[in-house]
Amino acid sequence: MSTIVKLPDGSERTFESPVTALAVAENISQGLARAALAAVVDGKSVDLDTPIGEGTHELKILTDRDAQSLEVLRHTAAHVMAQAVVQLFGPEVKYTIGPALMDDFQYGFYYDFDLPRPVTAEDLAKIESQMKQIVSAKTPLHRQDLTPDQAKDLFAQLGQDYKIEMIDDLVRDEHVATVSLYRQGDFLDLCRGPHLPHTGKVGKAFKLISTAGAYWRGDEKNKMLTRIYGIAFFDAAALEAHLARVEEARKRDHRVLGKQLGLFHFSDKVGPGLPLWLPKGTIIRMELEGWLRGELLKRGYQSVITPHIGKLDLWRTSGHYPYYEHGLFPTMVPARTAEGKNLLDALVDLLNTRGESADEPLAQERELVEAAGIDASRYPWGAAAWERLAKARYLSQTRDTQGREDGMLLKPMNCPFHIQIYGCQQRSYRDLPMRLSEFGTVYRFEQSGELSGLTRVRGFTQDDAHIFCTAEQLESEIESCVDLTRLCLATLGLDDYRVRIGLRDPDDAKYTGASQDWDRAEGNIRNVVTRLGMSFTEERGEAAFYGPKIDFVVKDCIGREWQLGTIQVDYNLPQRFELNYIGPDNAPHRPVMVHRAPLGSPERFIGILIEHFAGAFPLWLSPVQVAVLSVSERFNDYAGEVAAALREAGIRTQVDDSPEKIGAKIRNATLDKVPYMAVIGQREQDARNVAVRHRTEGDHGAMALDDFVAALRKEIAARSRTPLLGNRP
Repeated sequence: MSTIVKLPDGSERTFESPVTALAVAENISQGLARAALAAVVDGKSVDLDTPIGEGTHELKILTDRDAQSLEVLRHTAAHVMAQAVVQLFGPEVKYTIGPALMDDFQYGFYYDFDLPRPVTAEDLAKIESQMKQIVSAKTPLHRQDLTPDQAKDLFAQLGQDYKIEMIDDLVRDEHVATVSLYRQGDFLDLCRGPHLPHTGKVGKAFKLISTAGAYWRGDEKNKMLTRIYGIAFFDAAALEAHLARVEEARKRDHRVLGKQLGLFHFSDKVGPGLPLWLPKGTIIRMELEGWLRGELLKRGYQSVITPHIGKLDLWRTSGHYPYYEHGLFPTMVPARTAEGKNLLDALVDLLNTRGESADEPLAQERELVEAAGIDASRYPWGAAAWERLAKARYLSQTRDTQGREDGMLLKPMNCPFHIQIYGCQQRSYRDLPMRLSEFGTVYRFEQSGELSGLTRVRGFTQDDAHIFCTAEQLESEIESCVDLTRLCLATLGLDDYRVRIGLRDPDDAKYTGASQDWDRAEGNIRNVVTRLGMSFTEERGEAAFYGPKIDFVVKDCIGREWQLGTIQVDYNLPQRFELNYIGPDNAPHRPVMVHRAPLGSPERFIGILIEHFAGAFPLWLSPVQVAVLSVSERFNDYAGEVAAALREAGIRTQVDDSPEKIGAKIRNATLDKVPYMAVIGQREQDARNVAVRHRTEGDHGAMALDDFVAALRKEIAARSRTPLLGNRP
């Protein structure tokens, strides 16, 4: 039987026997063969020398013009880096994982190592130099498929314990019969591939960026490894442009600007990932939330407030627990009662006195055990009996009637609480749609290595709302949510975004509910975005566990993408909580839920805004809107009058009446990113006006104070990102 290859242009090529993608490229042209880097066969990325068996197959040859090739390049660069580290640091180096990164703005690949010593900046330069030598050697990368035992033997000879552990995991979790290894010269790695045909294809456009600590498998209980980050492109121009964007991102780092501008603070005594909002940062947050609350009132939302904790069983019913158990804070359980503690203390004293020879409980011990409510017959008696009994007593207080863990949970999301508010009384179809909104703080136990300023925290607020509606109202509600999200992004100057529809993966067990409900929900979302004329992509496996969603992926001013607003359609939680409403037919019906958050969370959103605006917020959001600067102390009284008038008009104002020279005062206000400065000197005092300066546009000339106030109010009301004062006639 022959091998038929279908190419992207619709043409076909027939071969008498199995063929490789490289052979097909050579059959087409030598130029394509030289440019070929990898291939996609029947939708799967493979090496160029992977055999294509008999039958009909779709084939795409990947070159450096294909986006998929960049991932192959970076993956191979990670292997080259690992080989260089082993060559420089010696055989005692243990290497773990080294993936390509395609969604991260700053990095393109990394590798985690267990090293004999820390890596310095000088080491990075040496590793990069060694990588260049490996690239120059043009060493072929060869794939081997071995049984797990064969692969473990090879890695045992190399002393690579982490690789052996990874192979055992593959056997246990994926039941693999073979594993794939890649060899390049004297370096061997466990890897699924694909890779470039030889190290020379990595080229010269790569750079190592930084190092960081990373726990093995992301678990704080495991050993801290050294992670080395790098970036790679196919040409030097792309690398230089990327490094320029990285440098710009460094200047805009919200963690640095947040400290410089006095917006927020993290305290070790409070705990990692728990931001403290300082007065200036609080102003930004309150202005943002206040504006959004006003929009919600216009759109018929009702505000609610819910507790920070709730019974664990609430999230067990919703399905969030135990699916996300490892991302939640530990369950809070009641402390042992004083009576129970005294009983256990007495029991411990007796058992300690008797020592390890205790085989049977004495009568006195039996009485204590029974008084503590413990069935001692379930536990072997002996040396550690008191420990087992103490644990039994503890568990008896933290289990429900079905023997499941019980207690209180710091809320990881608001939706179960809003469901309880909906369900607290009988609802009619006349009550729908019911739109409940809350700026509710939630808590997720993110790993410490994943925390990053405001963009990845453990305690954060969601601009959350849940809409309960009929099936007939659903698409209109989705459309309204899309409109609100667009308004939020446009108001903040985030106009460059793409829309992503997250669908379920039917093979993933985490998705709950009936297939027909998922099909309906996905159809509802497609209908809305199509009717609105929005271009969108669909990504399977990106849905929430209870329903599909629309995500707004926003690009900031230096090209980074952030997932911000989200709208989720949910037919499942109303069923789980047995919600209903009475319809026109006087019969109960099941409502549909929409989960939506146009900002996502104020913490993350403000962190992104700080970087997007480089700390220079538009006037309406700026913590200080006007800095009143006196030229000398002689004009401090009039400066105070100007400041008082501005504050009376609702303008956030600070006064610099220090003995500093006016040039220093202007510089300080500019560094503080204050939008406007009102300079007060002799002429201004005599004319009872102000000399206006803008932080970027410079001098705007003299203005009557009333005119200045009116112009400021107009700009604030317009929420313009362009200074209106600059447009004065």
